[in-house]
Amino acid sequence: MNVETNFTRHADTLDDSFELEAAQKKRRNIIIAAILGAIILAILASRFLGGGNTPAAQSEASRQAPRVTVIVPGSNMVDSMISATGSLAARRDMPIGAVGEGGMVTRVFVETGDWVRAGQILASVDRQVQSQQSESLGAQIRVAEADARLAQNELDRAKTLAERGFISKTDIDRKTAQRDVAAARLNVARAQFGENRARIGRLDIRAPASGLLLARNVEPGQVVGGSGAVLFRIAKDGEMEMRAQLAEADLAKLSVGATTKVTPVGASTSFTGRIWQMPPVIDPASRQGMVRIALPYAKEIRPGGFATASLSSGSKMAPLLPESAVQSDEKGNYVFVVGPNNKVIRRPVKVGDVSDAGITILSGLNGQEQVVLSAGAFLNEGEAVIPVRKTGN
Repeated sequence: MNVETNFTRHADTLDDSFELEAAQKKRRNIIIAAILGAIILAILASRFLGGGNTPAAQSEASRQAPRVTVIVPGSNMVDSMISATGSLAARRDMPIGAVGEGGMVTRVFVETGDWVRAGQILASVDRQVQSQQSESLGAQIRVAEADARLAQNELDRAKTLAERGFISKTDIDRKTAQRDVAAARLNVARAQFGENRARIGRLDIRAPASGLLLARNVEPGQVVGGSGAVLFRIAKDGEMEMRAQLAEADLAKLSVGATTKVTPVGASTSFTGRIWQMPPVIDPASRQGMVRIALPYAKEIRPGGFATASLSSGSKMAPLLPESAVQSDEKGNYVFVVGPNNKVIRRPVKVGDVSDAGITILSGLNGQEQVVLSAGAFLNEGEAVIPVRKTGN
C-alpha cells in the first residue's frame, strides 16, 4: 500500500515538471518570434524610408526642400553717394550795429523775417543835439559867405583904383589875401556842416545789402553806441547754406560744383544744392573738414537748424541688391547665394551706398550669382533649397 502510494506521488511530481518546462519553452518561442517580427518590420521600414538613392525618393526629398525667391542682380550704373549731417546757416551772415556817437533809439522799422533792400533804414537814433549843431554850422556858413562876398567886392574896387593910380600894388595883394582867407573860412564852415550832416546820417541804422532779416536785437528807447553790439543780422540776398563735416577720405571724392540733396530735420521736402566751398585745411585731431553747400532760400531752411545731405561723388558699375537680401551679424554683412546642387552658400560682402534703389555691393559678388532675395534669416549654410527666379518688379 505504501509503495503504491509513494509511486503515485512521484509520478504526479514528474508530470508537473514536464508541464512547467513545456510552458517555459513555449514562452521563449513567443519572445523569439516577437523579436524576429520586430527585426523584419525594421528592415522593411528602413527599405521603405531609406530608399533615397532611388529617383522617386530623390524627387520626394526635393519636394520637401523650401522654396526661396532669388535674383541675379547683374551690374548697374549706380551713383556713389556720401551721406553727411550738419547745420544750416546764412551763406553770408551780415551783422549790423550802430556807428558813430549813438544815442537813444527812437524807432525800429523792421521785423524779423522781413526782406530789406540795400540802404533801407532799419532803425533811427535820436538826433536833437546834432540837429541844433547843424543849425549853428549852417549859420556859420552864411556868415562866411557874406565875408567872402565882401572880401571879393573890396578886391574888385581896389583893382579899379589901382588902374587909376590911386592905390599901390601892395594894397592889391593885401585885398587878395583877405579874399582868400574869407574863401577858406567859407570852405571850413561848409566842411564842418557836411561832417555834421554825415554824423546825423549815421544815426540812421541802414541795411548794407539786400536780404532777409534774421535777427532784431533792439527796441525803441534802448541806448546804443559804437561798442560793436549787433543790433540786426541779415542773410545777404536770402542765400542759405549747409555746413557739413566730412571725413578726409570722403573729401577726396568731392569737388566744388557737385550737386547735393539736402533735407532739413522735420521737413518732407529735399532741396537741391551745390558745393561752393571745399575746406582748405583738415582738422588734425578729427581728420575732418567742413564742406559748405549753397542752397536757395526756402522757408523750411532755417539758420541754426539741422539737416542731412546726400552728396554725389560720381558713378560706377556695381551689383545693386534690395535691403531684404543683405544680412548682418557679428562677422559682418553677407548674402546667401544658391550654389551647386541648389545648396545655400554664405557669401561675405562689402556694402556701399544705401539709397531708395537698394544697397550697392562693393565686393563679394560679380552680379551673376543667384542671391536669395528674402528669408535669409531662416536659412542655414549648406541647406538644400528650391530656387525660384523673381520676375517683374
